[in-house]
Amino acid sequence: MLGLRGAGLAWGLRAVTPAWRRCPCGLSLALARTAGAWGAQDWRVPAPGAPRGRALSLSAAAVVNWAPRPLQPYLRLMRLDKPIGTWLLYLPCTWSIGLAAEPGCFPDWYMLSLFGTGAILMRGAGCTINDMWDRDFDKKVMRTANRPIAAGDISIFQSFVFLGGQLTLALGVLLCLNYYSIALGAASLLLVVTYPLMKRITFWPQLALGLTFNWGALLGWSAVKGSCDPAVCLPLYFSGVMWTLIYDTIYAHQDKRDDALIGLKSTALLFRENTRKWLSGFGTAMLGALSLAGANSGQTLPYYAAVAAVGAHLAYQSHSQKELAYRNTCILTDSSQKAVCSLQLRCQLWAWSISCLFGGVQPMVRTKHSNGLLLKTFSHPSQSV
Repeated sequence: MLGLRGAGLAWGLRAVTPAWRRCPCGLSLALARTAGAWGAQDWRVPAPGAPRGRALSLSAAAVVNWAPRPLQPYLRLMRLDKPIGTWLLYLPCTWSIGLAAEPGCFPDWYMLSLFGTGAILMRGAGCTINDMWDRDFDKKVMRTANRPIAAGDISIFQSFVFLGGQLTLALGVLLCLNYYSIALGAASLLLVVTYPLMKRITFWPQLALGLTFNWGALLGWSAVKGSCDPAVCLPLYFSGVMWTLIYDTIYAHQDKRDDALIGLKSTALLFRENTRKWLSGFGTAMLGALSLAGANSGQTLPYYAAVAAVGAHLAYQSHSQKELAYRNTCILTDSSQKAVCSLQLRCQLWAWSISCLFGGVQPMVRTKHSNGLLLKTFSHPSQSV
């Protein structure tokens, strides 16, 4: 077994040698393709005295690597090895479900699990559609050249079949909701199909992504309440769109150079050196909309403390970028520079996860009016308030 692995590694090194002789970019692309050809396995040189073989890990990427080899391209197609996108789709659902919870009650765990399953399936379907639309562009971008369709690991027909399976399962999840939510959820399919095309026709594809990824802010409330309350759902939806514009603009800076070369558009290309100013404006609008949604739904101190924490994080993140200057960092191909964008995205995810934790428990101390008196309710979740 060790001999086979050594032979495989030697073959991979021989495969990238010609590219290394040409240029550093060729080396990076060839390394990416070689890693993909071997199922994106993690070949590390073990420390002296350490047992050889793949390290045991419970990360999403490790789970995909340990899956049967014929399944790995499909799992990578739905980005199961990169769960951050699933969280970005799921979190707006949790905000809405948490806000819709009755005073004195925790958010509905059945709804949270149902929407979690739906987020995995719909994120996978969206990635499949995106890769089918962008297969020719993905081949020209170093970061995406190893995606299963672009690399030839999965055919277009196989992608269609896989997409049909994901959408069928997602429909099964949607049918567990009320009729209003079923219609509302079905209406999002147009956004799911068309948003990958926006980068071809507008400099605001991140806005289209925000409209798509934050649909759960509307759907979560209607699933609990039976319909949407515009006074709460629209500000919450708007705040999610602003949040998406922030994190996806940061993310778009990774591909800024490649996008300009192949004719794709993004807010990163539009904002250029003014990126920080735009992101500050989006952050301010997001915090204002969150505060409005909280006021219209009768939230109390824990909710606003969470909003303030998110605002502080955004301010710190903006301040920390003064010396880095987006135009001189995230557009570069060097992996250490791109890591800045990835780190910022992950920091935003964790900040919002913390805010969701506070938002999930805040209904237990939400106030309600009764005969002009302000009463705090701490009833058991099984009791009606």
